[in-house]
Amino acid sequence: MVGSRARTLNLMQIIPTQDPTLPVDTLGEALHFLRMDGVFYCRSELNGRWGTTLPAFTDHLWFHVVTEGQGWLDLGDEAEAHLLRPGTFALVPHGQGHRLWSEPGVAKPDVLELDREQVSDRYEILRHGEGDGHTTMICGALSYSHPAARNLIAALPDTLLIDTLHSPQTEWMQSTLRLIAAETQQQRPGGEAVITRLGDILVVQAIRAWIETDSAACTGWLGALKDRQIGRAIALIHRDPAHAWTVASLAQKVAMSRSAFAARFTELVGEPVMRYVTRWRMYVAMDALKEQDTSVAEVASRLGYQSEAAFSRAFKRIISVSPGAVRRSAVTEEYSAS
Repeated sequence: MVGSRARTLNLMQIIPTQDPTLPVDTLGEALHFLRMDGVFYCRSELNGRWGTTLPAFTDHLWFHVVTEGQGWLDLGDEAEAHLLRPGTFALVPHGQGHRLWSEPGVAKPDVLELDREQVSDRYEILRHGEGDGHTTMICGALSYSHPAARNLIAALPDTLLIDTLHSPQTEWMQSTLRLIAAETQQQRPGGEAVITRLGDILVVQAIRAWIETDSAACTGWLGALKDRQIGRAIALIHRDPAHAWTVASLAQKVAMSRSAFAARFTELVGEPVMRYVTRWRMYVAMDALKEQDTSVAEVASRLGYQSEAAFSRAFKRIISVSPGAVRRSAVTEEYSAS
């Protein structure tokens, strides 16, 4: 039965209990929650003059890799256009609709209206355009399954471009792009599986490169993760959400006074400490309810709630639906896929 393996997971895999004395890699732990699932992949073989519009997908990231030729990307008529060449990895992280085109003035029909060869349920080949010149591009739409990933995605710019040819830090990405290009040209057995997994890895690598090099990554939630004391507190919350955390106990763990810690946490993270604790617990609970054969009462108990009613009230306040509804939806989806 499809999904049976996911249902055997232990809840403690969703609620990590790491040694609090270990060094903290808060950014690494944040990227861990960016677990992605490929929704749509397409190899585009584009000739001469061409253009297309890609639809908006909520809670999805689009990526584009030119392996031959070149093209332009923009988010609309008033947006800046970005030139894409071989070696450029482009990420549209907020799921906006956007456009790809060869030159100004070309028509840009919806990609869903163009003829495409369906290789599998999630992989297609698009052949479009007319005239001299040839461009090959790999495009993908990825969904991120963990609600907490929204914190990380929200911090990213509208368009993220990584030049992998002129940075020694991105040499690994260059090798990955070359492997994707080879897979698209040879069409070997298993090529779809290779391309989809490499696409996931490239997205994480691109975000890592941006975090390491862009000053914008030093503000907001990402800036809070980089802060030695607030980042440590966030890691403690993430690692052990079931603990009976208080503002005072977290402040003590990071060697700050209660008042100074509370003020700095709110300033950097954008919300008070205990609201963040509750929200994180509900994200963990949502993941558990979706992926495991675990009752609402069990999840509530393992997250430290004395009653299922109190847990359900907190869950609905943060997630806007009841935990029972999430559990029933997960069961329905699993059995409909079996």
